[in-house]
Amino acid sequence: MKGIKITYWATTGILAIMMIFSAYAYFTDPAVAQGFQHLGFPAYFRIELGIAKLIGAVLLVVPLSARIKEWTYTGFAICFVSAFIAHTASGDPVSNRIGPLIFLAVLITSYVTYFKWHKAAVPAV
Repeated sequence: MKGIKITYWATTGILAIMMIFSAYAYFTDPAVAQGFQHLGFPAYFRIELGIAKLIGAVLLVVPLSARIKEWTYTGFAICFVSAFIAHTASGDPVSNRIGPLIFLAVLITSYVTYFKWHKAAVPAV
């Protein structure tokens, strides 16, 4: 149980920090804006996605219902899969494609450990 809790908080912390850093870069880094343009996305999508990442990072770490957590995990999963597809479709090198897959694996680990931890915490009826 303790190992599951540690794994959950470690992976969730990594995800939250990465999402906050990513959102900050979306708002401030001209190279990121050029990257979005390279992928064929409009400028407003970068801002929208940055706001969504900030909200999602908060929702991951605050105590909320399992249903809200599931939607947050789903949103991030869609984000990572879409990033992989966008980089692949635009012909970017493998180094640009692998990042979203790595964070998808971290996300899945956080998701699985969240539900294992909370299932173990709820007494059986």
